[in-house]
Amino acid sequence: MSGPAEVRVRVRRAGVADLPQVARLAAEHAEFERAAAPPPDLARRLERLLFGTPSPRLRCFVAELDETEIIGYASCAPEVSTWDGAEYLHMDCLFLREGHRGLKVGPLLVAAVVAEARALGLEQVQWQTPPWNTDAIRFYDRLGARAKEKVRFHLEVGGGS
Repeated sequence: MSGPAEVRVRVRRAGVADLPQVARLAAEHAEFERAAAPPPDLARRLERLLFGTPSPRLRCFVAELDETEIIGYASCAPEVSTWDGAEYLHMDCLFLREGHRGLKVGPLLVAAVVAEARALGLEQVQWQTPPWNTDAIRFYDRLGARAKEKVRFHLEVGGGS
């Protein structure tokens, strides 16, 4: 992407060296969504999920500004729908740093996630956003996405790392 100021944004798969910046963005994302801060060792945890063996569980794409600064990210992982009897790609996070929203970077990140779904042979991407995030809802509507009304729960079970 280039514009009048010749700002260049490229979306690429995150590498190990990007994890500290991705962890910082995740903390900003949590703050934006009024959620608890991520654990202090988030970069280490992400490394295991993104690059662990035998196969990575998580995929992450970053939006890089002028090849120097990561301004956003999208993460996703394959999941299964019992009702559909099919796998889909769950986009867990899509976040752009304040000041970089509305600049056509979000569609680039979503396109990377959609391309990953296709590469995996999956026919659908699913995600969620808080109901108060009307800017995100408008963005998703413009993409042609359809909302499903649900309430998300979580239950701590202990024993995790």
